[in-house]
Amino acid sequence: MVRPVHGGNLAWAAALAGCPASAILDFSASISPLGPPESALDAIQAHLSSLTAYPDPDYGELRTALGEALNVDPDWILPGNGSAELLTWAAWDLSKLEATYLVTPAFGDYWRALSAFGAKVLKCPLDLQLLDAEPVRRLVTDDLSVSNRSLVSPSFRLPVPLALNAERGLLLNNPHNPTGLLFGREAILPYVKQLGMVVVDEAFMDFLPPWEQETLIDAVEEFPNLVILRSLTKFYSLPGLRLGCAIAHPDILGRWQLLRDPWPVNALAAAAAAAVVRDTVFERQTWDWLPVARRELFEGLANLPGLQPFAGAANFLLVESSMSVSLMQKSLLERHRILIRDCLSFPELGDRFFRVAVRSRAENLRLIAGLAEVIR
Repeated sequence: MVRPVHGGNLAWAAALAGCPASAILDFSASISPLGPPESALDAIQAHLSSLTAYPDPDYGELRTALGEALNVDPDWILPGNGSAELLTWAAWDLSKLEATYLVTPAFGDYWRALSAFGAKVLKCPLDLQLLDAEPVRRLVTDDLSVSNRSLVSPSFRLPVPLALNAERGLLLNNPHNPTGLLFGREAILPYVKQLGMVVVDEAFMDFLPPWEQETLIDAVEEFPNLVILRSLTKFYSLPGLRLGCAIAHPDILGRWQLLRDPWPVNALAAAAAAAVVRDTVFERQTWDWLPVARRELFEGLANLPGLQPFAGAANFLLVESSMSVSLMQKSLLERHRILIRDCLSFPELGDRFFRVAVRSRAENLRLIAGLAEVIR
C-alpha cells in the first residue's frame, strides 16, 4: 500500500502491523479521545427517521446552532462536508488572485486544494527555532498552560514578505499544524487589511477555552476579504461524519453555495453538529482535560533520549527525533501496534520529525513505553 500523506490511515497501518485496523492505537490523527459526546449519539439516534428525506439545503437549524455557539449571524455561516470541502472552495477563490502566500510547513491538503485550481503559491517558511525560544521554554515549566499567554506571540511576525497588495492572498492555520504555534490575532490582522483575501483555518482553535483563543471570527464582519474555517470533527471526535463550517461574508458563501453539491452535509451529521455545539458540559470536560494530559505527554517525551518535543497550543505535539522516524514508526507498529504521524509530507521537516495526538493518560503512557523500547 502507498504510504499515506494524512494521519489516521488505519488500513495502511494494520497492513504493516499485520493486525486488524481496530487493534491499532492511533496517535497519528489529532482527534480527541473523549468523544463522541453522548449528545451526538443521542441526536443521531433521534434522527434516524430523517434518512428517508433529503436534508434541508439551507441547513437552517444547524446554522442557527452554529451562530449561537460562535456568536455570528447565521447568514455568515456555511456548513460543509468537513472543513476540507470548504477549504477547496476557499482555494478556488484564492486561485483567482495573482498569488497566495502559504505559511510552511503547511498541512498537505492546502497544497492539494490550491494546486487543484492552478493557484500560484509563494512559500513563507516558519523559523522552527522560534519554537525553542525562551518564552516557550518558560512555558514548559508552567504546566504547558496557555492561560499565562506566554504561548501566544502577539508581536510575532508572520514570515510573509512586505510586498503586500490586494492581488495576493494568504492561507494559514491557527493554531498552526504541525507546530502547534498559536499566532496572536494582532499578528494576522495587518495582513487582512492589506491583502485581497485571507483564509485562516482554525481547525484546532476550539481546544482552547474562549478566553484563551486568538480567533478572528469577530473580525469577519469588518473585513469582507476574511474567511475563517472551523472543523467540528477533531474536538468532538467525529471524523467519520465529516463536519465543518466557514464563517465569511454572505457574498463569498453564496458563490460557494451555487457551485457545490446541493446537500454536502447529510441529515445525521447535521443533527449531531447542532447538538454538540450546544454541549457545554463536553466543552468544559475537554478544556479541563487537555492541559494536564498535554503536559504529561510532553514531559514523558522530553525524558526519552534523542527526542525533543515542542510546546504547542493544540491537542498534538511536534517532536524532533535524532533517529529516522520512518524506522521508528515501522517498529512501533510491528512491535506495539501504535501509529504515529510521520512528517514526510512536510518537506521542511522530513524524516526527523513526527507528530502525536494527545490521548488518554493510559494511552499516552503506552506510547512513551513503546518509544522507549524502540529507541533502545
